[in-house]
Amino acid sequence: MNDSSAASAVLRYAAFTADPNGGNPAGVVLDATGLDGASQLAVAADLGYSETAFLTPAAGGDRHFAVRYFSPKAEVPFCGHATVAAAVALGERIGAGELLFETKAGPVPVLVEAGPGEVLTATLTSVEPHTEAVAPEQLAEALAALRWQESELDPALPPRIAYAGARHLVLAAATRARLADLSYAFDRLAALMTELDLTTLQLVHRESERVFHVRNPFPVGGVVEDPATGAAAAAFGAYLRELDGLESADLTLHQGEDLGRPGLLRVRLRPGDPRVRVSGTAVAIPLG
Repeated sequence: MNDSSAASAVLRYAAFTADPNGGNPAGVVLDATGLDGASQLAVAADLGYSETAFLTPAAGGDRHFAVRYFSPKAEVPFCGHATVAAAVALGERIGAGELLFETKAGPVPVLVEAGPGEVLTATLTSVEPHTEAVAPEQLAEALAALRWQESELDPALPPRIAYAGARHLVLAAATRARLADLSYAFDRLAALMTELDLTTLQLVHRESERVFHVRNPFPVGGVVEDPATGAAAAAFGAYLRELDGLESADLTLHQGEDLGRPGLLRVRLRPGDPRVRVSGTAVAIPLG
């Protein structure tokens, strides 16, 4: 497949929404056979979405795929919203059921289910997650790049780096107003994120015990802000499990409201399984 034919084969889906004007747009190439990494990056850059997923058939049957994810600037090991978009696109073509995506981060099972009105929902199961501390000087640099004060953080949700396929720095705003007012130093934050191997920052505000508002700066991908971020949602689930000692919980994350692209992410923690499940719908974006 050459670059021009790959570009024409790109499907466009909005993930974590049932509205093409909501959620996070993702590109999906259902058969990227013969398209090398440089060509995939070129297609993703031309499309301009925060991520594009490129699938190739893998051994193990017609529901098993190798998947690579590219932002307009670089490859990332895992992307949640493009996974949901790709799974729904597949479900529309080969039916609901279980899929297996082999990603750079590891194997990611995805279950596609049909709900009321035949709306498809995809639930991904992350690779095994973990969290780690962030050094004081790195936190200070992140806050300086964001133009936030440490006094504006929620002390009940301390800063951590969380991983569930990609690395994210979790910072919690004490107020919804602080989260809504996001204007950061793009290059300065990108430099810190490159140093720490971060994919996004997971900026959160806790509305209630299990309901959160979140935002995700993504300068390392060439994108000011990601409208709905499944990989970060999975990492945040792992963060909350460790912080609150949760064995089982259902979390609701609202994202994209401040961008005019509201999305809804469901995060599930289950007993006896450290992995995190993230669910959402997706819908095709009409051409033009």
